[in-house]
Amino acid sequence: MKATPLSISDVLLLEPKVFGDARGFFYESYNRATFGEAAGIEVDFVQDNHSRSAKNVLRGLHYQLPPKAQGKLVRVVLGEVFDVAVDIRRDSPTFGRWAGATLSADNRRQLWIPPGLAHGFLVLSEYAEFLYKTTEYYAPEFERCILWNDPSLAIDWPLDGAPVLSAKDCAGASFAEAMRF
Repeated sequence: MKATPLSISDVLLLEPKVFGDARGFFYESYNRATFGEAAGIEVDFVQDNHSRSAKNVLRGLHYQLPPKAQGKLVRVVLGEVFDVAVDIRRDSPTFGRWAGATLSADNRRQLWIPPGLAHGFLVLSEYAEFLYKTTEYYAPEFERCILWNDPSLAIDWPLDGAPVLSAKDCAGASFAEAMRF
């Protein structure tokens, strides 16, 4: 597994070793030892989530506050998304900055998003199935949302028309008003 830090150094783009031949392919999507060695950290994942979304669905920017903050290991098993992490840690040198990467079933890339970052994604393909492992259980009382299009973040979403949003995502807080770490 190859781990490449993005513009927020704690956010890692992970590329697994894929073994393929005429029959198809095989790769380990998660191996605790390999992940720990590549990422330089040890984490315990407690929950796996799976979502399916149509083209132009934009989910996020979501996060959970301490003591229920979540780290996420995300990947796409069908289709393609543009995935974004926003640093909301006040003491971080990259506070208020974002990092993004295209994840797809074809490139098999994954993104490690540590606790203290907000997360969102935009579906680029007709549909996308998105999997994520979390380091903390879902806790709605600690969940928060930052507006996906907050001008102070200036996220360069590769939109193809207007995004499709949930009511929760439409009602997100501005970055200036959001509760941060």
